[in-house]
Amino acid sequence: MSEALERDEEVTRERRVGQVLVYYGQGKGKSTAAFGLALRAVGRGWRVCMIQFTKSGEWPPGKPVGENVAAARLAPEFELHSTGIGFVNILGDPYPFEAHVEAARKGLELARQKITSGEYDLVILDEIIGAVSQGQLQLDEVLALVRERPRHVSLLLTGHDDREQFINRLVAVADLVSEMRKVKHPFDTGKQARRGLDY
Repeated sequence: MSEALERDEEVTRERRVGQVLVYYGQGKGKSTAAFGLALRAVGRGWRVCMIQFTKSGEWPPGKPVGENVAAARLAPEFELHSTGIGFVNILGDPYPFEAHVEAARKGLELARQKITSGEYDLVILDEIIGAVSQGQLQLDEVLALVRERPRHVSLLLTGHDDREQFINRLVAVADLVSEMRKVKHPFDTGKQARRGLDY
């Protein structure tokens, strides 16, 4: 990028007002939509960081999932950090709940660093809503991240609130909210996740 273009981008960034976006619900597609947004933002010259809560970035264990492989191709404009250790209490989860809490806390601290660093235009906190719903994080900690973000940073939060106990508080501080509603899912009939479609 030329010096003049870099200066123009910095001026644009300083003037930009970021948004808070929420993709939530019981339906599939929240993370998929988040990756689509990341792709669009990178295409516009934005620096993007995604932090995945709950997800370990591998499935089966030892094999990177498709999005981690693809994200590496977009580096350094797109960073992907999988801070989870796997899904909680499903798919043969071998970890005690306390280990999931510790992983979520490390993800939250990384999120705070990335959001306040001034280096990113868009930060995506994938499955952070689920981490709150499962008791790994407190909603007030997540709302503090929203309040602390620099003016130019857009923040996307994804996941589901199983019992819809707190989602209205998150919706109240967001600029854009989309709910993914499940109509039908192969898992309901015993079909497992598919490589390339689900991981």
